[in-house]
Amino acid sequence: MSGTPAPTRPYVLLSCATSIDGYIDDASDKRLLLSNDDDLDRVDAVRASCDAILVGAGTVRRDDPRLLVRSASRRAERVACGRPASPTKVTLTAHGDLDPTARFFTAGDPTRLVYCATSVREKTEERIGRLATVVDAGEPVDPAWLLTDLYARGVRRLMVEGGGTVHAQFLAAGLADELHLVVAPLFVGDGRAPRFVGEGRFPWHPGRRARLAEARQIGDVVLLRYALSDRCTEG
Repeated sequence: MSGTPAPTRPYVLLSCATSIDGYIDDASDKRLLLSNDDDLDRVDAVRASCDAILVGAGTVRRDDPRLLVRSASRRAERVACGRPASPTKVTLTAHGDLDPTARFFTAGDPTRLVYCATSVREKTEERIGRLATVVDAGEPVDPAWLLTDLYARGVRRLMVEGGGTVHAQFLAAGLADELHLVVAPLFVGDGRAPRFVGEGRFPWHPGRRARLAEARQIGDVVLLRYALSDRCTEG
């Protein structure tokens, strides 16, 4: 019987906010706020719709995110449907340099998964093995294998919140289905600051343009939603 092959990885949604000139932060020690309250609530709704949220180890160190659903009503809706109040937390690390006191490990009580390079498996287990499940993801960490493993663990919808290196890995490997790019009305103008993605060979280029599924003003920011695979719908 013919038909669409069954998926073997989760639906992958990338989420990022940038300045007009493409920066995701400035070069100061203080985190640059790019979203507004209405957009942060939209992001919270997207989180609540997902089975897992992934960030890189650099984001865990730099931003110390909680990665929890903020809205009490959304948490209650998830629980009423037999799901955890917040999605599974996921990070990946090449060096194992994770702080066990980071909010990734201490905030809330979701399942926590840490995918690490083979060479730092023992180090990572020693540092955070009592706080999270540590998974050997190859040398270097293989995002495609990571997604297959997440799918086997029941993750069907994954939200990737950064940072730029992780976003670039998923994009360059063609492992993203949808991109939510929020543009804030400001410039950073500092080459020392991190950008959305750096150099790379990406599947979308002048000869193969990504499809814009939605453009929406949210207060003083604009959401651009790009369909990066046939799995992404207009709705």
